[in-house]
Amino acid sequence: MSRKTLPLIKLTILLTLLIVGCQPTQTQSTASLDSTPRLVIMSAFGPEMEKLRAEAEITDTLVINGRSHHVGQLAGNDVVILLSGVSMVNAAMTTQAVIDHFNVEAIIFSGIAGGVNPNLNIGDVVVPAQWGQYQEQLFARETAQGWDTGWSSAEFGNFGMMFPQNVSITRKDGATDTEKEHFWFQTDPAMLDVARRIANDVHLEKCAAQGNCLAGDPKVVVGGNGVSGPTFVDNAEYRNWVWETFQADALDMETAAVAHVAYVNGVPFIAFRSLSDLAGGGPGENEISTFFQVAADNSATTVIAYLAEWSAQ
Repeated sequence: MSRKTLPLIKLTILLTLLIVGCQPTQTQSTASLDSTPRLVIMSAFGPEMEKLRAEAEITDTLVINGRSHHVGQLAGNDVVILLSGVSMVNAAMTTQAVIDHFNVEAIIFSGIAGGVNPNLNIGDVVVPAQWGQYQEQLFARETAQGWDTGWSSAEFGNFGMMFPQNVSITRKDGATDTEKEHFWFQTDPAMLDVARRIANDVHLEKCAAQGNCLAGDPKVVVGGNGVSGPTFVDNAEYRNWVWETFQADALDMETAAVAHVAYVNGVPFIAFRSLSDLAGGGPGENEISTFFQVAADNSATTVIAYLAEWSAQ
């Protein structure tokens, strides 16, 4: 190395240190970041979380795996508020990460969903008692005698070649590497009781900002079933099949994944979903672009009322 080269190397190192020093930092530790018992409040994407963030007092924001975790208080509770990301893998990954890094008392999901139950309407908020991953499926072989499902179970009715299946799970407190088949993940009964107490007292909006209004007054419905899978549904025939097969009030793309991870870790869980569209069951084009913010805010309003009741216990 020549004496002329040495100053250039020093200059290059200095510039590199300056550039690196200007980059934003993220929390990468796998250790617990906060020992305070907190309720986790999750939504899939930004507009679903707007009202919750606006009502919360945020005291710190930590970034884990590229996602902001807003730490603070909401309606008298210590909380961490975050986005799960859209669809099942994102939701499962984010749920496990928040459980690993925080002292999680319980998980509450708030967001929009497609309506399945023909007796419910856009703007209604559903709080199902159980959630299933309805798009874990066998695509059956077609034969001259009909669909051949081979070794798989056929507990639920099929939609053409598609036969819903259970998922195999382990549990944190269960026998090591022992998997059990599972379909319905239960909402925590005590949390569901609190939802029932506030269901008739929540004022829900019926009009969008642009002036479009729902025909009736939205309501909160506690109990029943919900299902989740990695597809956006806008098909009336498929929607009818989901209702007939699972008696689901709503379908979405995240909740059953969150419920799955919560169950495995032994963490209490509940989800609030407001109907933004009818999953293909409406008379015209999908209504989500008109009413998604009304639905998102109705879900958040219900969650805030729920949190106030929870803190008063």
